Amino acid sequence: MNARSVLISIVGGVVITLLTGLVVTTPPMLVGAQWYGYPLPWLYKLVIAPEYFPWKADLVNLVADIIFWTVIVGIVLFIVQKARK
Repeated sequence: MNARSVLISIVGGVVITLLTGLVVTTPPMLVGAQWYGYPLPWLYKLVIAPEYFPWKADLVNLVADIIFWTVIVGIVLFIVQKARK
């Protein structure tokens, strides 16, 4: 893979991760918060008794999601590049 493919993989991973912040992944029986992000929830909205700012972000899960989606985009790019040759 060249530098262009790596850059596309990283940008694609970040974009997909941020878009998964729109996906609600709250477990069915959880009350009091809504979880966002896939496959790991990295954004939380406190519903019951929110303090001053109800949104919380988990940076470890956010970075893990970015790495996960970067690898997925990299694999897809690799397969597409090999299929074109």
